[in-house]
Amino acid sequence: MSKTEKIIKDKTKIDEIIRPCTVCRMGFSVKNRAYIVPMNFGYDGGNLYFHTAREGRKIEMIKVNKNVCFEFDTDVQIVNDDKTACKWTCDFKSVIGFGQLCELKTETERIYGLNQIMLQYSGKIWDFNPHVLEKARIWKLTIGTISGKVSGYLSLDLE
Repeated sequence: MSKTEKIIKDKTKIDEIIRPCTVCRMGFSVKNRAYIVPMNFGYDGGNLYFHTAREGRKIEMIKVNKNVCFEFDTDVQIVNDDKTACKWTCDFKSVIGFGQLCELKTETERIYGLNQIMLQYSGKIWDFNPHVLEKARIWKLTIGTISGKVSGYLSLDLE
């Protein structure tokens, strides 16, 4: 059962959870087969950006189903109780959403996508060699729905 007091719908607060994350977990699904992958990502406040190899399992699944689920989590801590097993829990902040992937094709789009990824980790804009641009596939995930959740003492930070 979900506790509605833990749900976050405010975009600013959701952004505050995503910004410090270093990994986005993306879930793919084809013919009742799920595949979850931790990925480097970029976030421009409205869309997510990823890069992949030219081919592989993700690419085969995207060809069949461009709809994906994504997840971020941060500040995860186990909270234990010395007397009662059922009082053990976790403090955390998380974001889950759904969206659709599209491959970026133009050089301008691809550079923008890669720079969103690099901004996430380095905080700066980069110049990219055309040879590097040819090697990777760059993807934009248009977010359809998104929500956050916070549990434990961390909820005080987001109220």
